[in-house]
Amino acid sequence: MLRTAVRHLKRADPVLARVITRVGPCRFETRRDGTHFDAVARAIIYQQLSGKAAATIHRRMCEAFGGRNPEPAELLAMPDEPLRAAGVSRQKLGYLRDLAARVHSGEVPLQALDDLADDEVLDALVRVKGVGRWTAQMFLMFRLGRMDVLPELDLGVQRGIQLAYGLRKLPTPKDVLRYGAPWAPYRSIASWYLWRSIDGPAD
Repeated sequence: MLRTAVRHLKRADPVLARVITRVGPCRFETRRDGTHFDAVARAIIYQQLSGKAAATIHRRMCEAFGGRNPEPAELLAMPDEPLRAAGVSRQKLGYLRDLAARVHSGEVPLQALDDLADDEVLDALVRVKGVGRWTAQMFLMFRLGRMDVLPELDLGVQRGIQLAYGLRKLPTPKDVLRYGAPWAPYRSIASWYLWRSIDGPAD
C-alpha cells in the first residue's frame, strides 16, 4: 500500500516527488494498541503539551485506575481529586468526562468508527468537547489508518507546502486543499512527507 501511494504521489506532483526523494522511505504507521476510547482520551491529554509532560500525566491518570486505561463508566465514576492530582487540568477533565458520557450513552459509537466513512467519523468525534477537526483527523490517520486525510488546518502541513513550493506566505486551509487535490487518494501519506520535510510530524 505504501509503495503504491508513493508511486502515485511522485507521478501526480513533481514538487512533492522532490520532497519524497529528499525524505526517503515512507514509515507511516498507525497506533492500534488499546481501544478507540483510549486513543481519543490520550489525544485529549496530549493537546498543547510536550510529549514528555503529556506522557507523565497520562501514566499518572492510568495509575489512578490500577495502572490501566479506564473504561468510560470508570472515568465517569472517578472523583475529580485523583485525576487532578495526576496533573489533568480542569478543562481537560471536563473534556474527558464529556467523551466518556457520550461513549457510555452510545451517542458517539467509537467501536463502530472503523465501518464509517471519513466524514462520518469526523462528524461523530467533533461532537465531543475538546475534540476539534484536527484531533479527529489525526485519529483518522494514525488510529484508523485512513489513507486520504489532508489536515488543512495543520501548521506543519502548511509550512511543508510553503517550503516545497517556495511560497512567500503560509498557504490558507483552502490553498492546502487545492495543492493537495492531485494527491488523492493518498493525502495522508503526502501529509506525512510534508511533516518529515520540516523535521517532525504533528501526530
